Amino acid sequence: MELINKYFPDLNDWQRSCFEQLGPLYREWNDKINVVSRKDIEQLYEHHVLHSLGIAKVLQFKPGAQVLDLGTGGGFPGIPLAILFPETQFLLIDGTRKKITVVQEVAQALGLQNVTAQHQRAEELKGKFDFVLSRGVAPLDQLVAWSFRLISDKQRHALPNGLLAFKGGNLRAEIKAIPRGTYSELFAISDYFDEPFFHEKYIVYVQA
Repeated sequence: MELINKYFPDLNDWQRSCFEQLGPLYREWNDKINVVSRKDIEQLYEHHVLHSLGIAKVLQFKPGAQVLDLGTGGGFPGIPLAILFPETQFLLIDGTRKKITVVQEVAQALGLQNVTAQHQRAEELKGKFDFVLSRGVAPLDQLVAWSFRLISDKQRHALPNGLLAFKGGNLRAEIKAIPRGTYSELFAISDYFDEPFFHEKYIVYVQA
């Protein structure tokens, strides 16, 4: 929790309480269903919670915004962002049913009214969203193919609607593979967080 307080000092008591509960909840569920790697569960706050919150350094979601977390796994980045932006609606989907079960149970335990979790593949989803988020799911060109048809034309934010994908390492080839003429921008998470873990970790924005 020290890490979360370090970079997000203005949390209210409810938000702080929710973030404090994430550690015990994920440890309990990880013993039943392996949603986070065994070695990573000890670094949950740095490797998963704070990493997810990197989005908030790039973009502040508006009240009423609709956000899709595509391939959420155990609920990242959707759950931490739903705590940070309680007036934004988050839909978390994943193709693995047991992972969605964990997400639903965690959201219920925290009383998150702005989270819906569904066992669903991106190709089957219908609906419109301001932003699609993805963390470690697929190459950028595949994410663009899945997400762009789901992105709303109605703009609420200074940053135009689009895809925000967590990526690492050298991304030149992945960015080159997205459709020609598509605007993209790279945000280095290490610009916001000091820990060595975030070296060469990025958020890639692709405008729809």
